[in-house]
Amino acid sequence: MGDIKRKRRLYKKPRKPFDSERIGEENKIIEKYGLKNKREIWKASSKISDLRKRAKSLISKTKEEKEVFFERLRNMGFSINSIDEVLALKTEDLLERRLQTFVFKKGLANTPKQARQLVTHKYVLVDENIVNTPSFLITKELENKISIKEKKEKSVKEEKVENKEEANEQG
Repeated sequence: MGDIKRKRRLYKKPRKPFDSERIGEENKIIEKYGLKNKREIWKASSKISDLRKRAKSLISKTKEEKEVFFERLRNMGFSINSIDEVLALKTEDLLERRLQTFVFKKGLANTPKQARQLVTHKYVLVDENIVNTPSFLITKELENKISIKEKKEKSVKEEKVENKEEANEQG
């Protein structure tokens, strides 16, 4: 019974819950990226803050260790060459790397909310695999491998089965 690990929080709530300036900014971000709730902003902020902490801890390390970290960030899609650039990252930089944002920016959806709906309803393929997580982070190599699942035409057999079911429901 002691083996069960409790899942830890991926974010921290703001210190002042009713700060109108922060709430206004968060509402603009939610509108721009079509987010479901503010928790998604807080998670992104937390990830960025973790990257900053990691960068600060690397200041005194060797050039090779720094380069490994920068390479990982470059693969994630950030153009980073120094610790200063890591420390300058904003929450929006991470939100730009989400699948939902990419679907919208590529013109596969008309609005960010529609992009989210396409993703959650399993219409979006990333590298020929269905991904239904709007917060899925797109790496550099996956950027050009995002597509919408093609609608397949119903076969004659499937249509006959549907017509029989409709007839049974009506009569």
